[in-house]
Amino acid sequence: MSLFEKLPQASDRHDAMQRFRSREAWHVLKVVSEMVESGEELQGIHPAVSIFGSARTPRDHPHYKLTEEIARRLSDSGFSVISGGGPGVMEAANKGAFYGTSPSVGLNIVLPHEQKPNEYQDLSVKFNHFFPRKVMFVKHAIAYVVMPGGFGTLDEMFEALTLIQTGKSRKIPIILVHKPFWEGLITWFRERLIGEKLINPDDLNLLLLIDDPTEIVEAIFRHYEKRGFEALPEEREQLLNL
Repeated sequence: MSLFEKLPQASDRHDAMQRFRSREAWHVLKVVSEMVESGEELQGIHPAVSIFGSARTPRDHPHYKLTEEIARRLSDSGFSVISGGGPGVMEAANKGAFYGTSPSVGLNIVLPHEQKPNEYQDLSVKFNHFFPRKVMFVKHAIAYVVMPGGFGTLDEMFEALTLIQTGKSRKIPIILVHKPFWEGLITWFRERLIGEKLINPDDLNLLLLIDDPTEIVEAIFRHYEKRGFEALPEEREQLLNL
């Protein structure tokens, strides 16, 4: 048999492509379904604050304990707390809120490793796809609190910054916690991104560096004191375009 005879024929390639397109269309429907179902489940958690951070932070680490304290203060102040629902900082966020007065919410992603739902969730929403999960983090949060973390944490932070900078999302406080961890990145933003005119100097004002739990809660209240937590009509339109 010649090499040419071993190659897939045009009809076989066409059939394989049709099967792939059918699977792709079904995949899109599953993503849409996740967005609709999760949106319905999360309707009653407003106002809510999303907390991000490493899944690898051990329970005896200072970052875990600090996250737990921040989440408890937010919960007792009337904010639902949203985390990724897994271990590490996510668990600390859910734990602090779980023992507070407002709901503890986990947006759990199905992963081949690392991610297992923690036990401190009043509401647990499961996702198979990152995209609808990331939309829910932005859509249902009136503030972000970002603890030290890896690629996933940075991804969520930059996602929020990009959406706000481009006007695709309303402006919310993005609070970075533990200055020694973040100051090098902020310096790089200032020297490289602003220095080379890749962002506007005012874009750095989208970020707040605050380490004290009480000051974090106060900063969120201060941001909304003149307008309230409800989305304005134009902001609701923005959220439809996420």
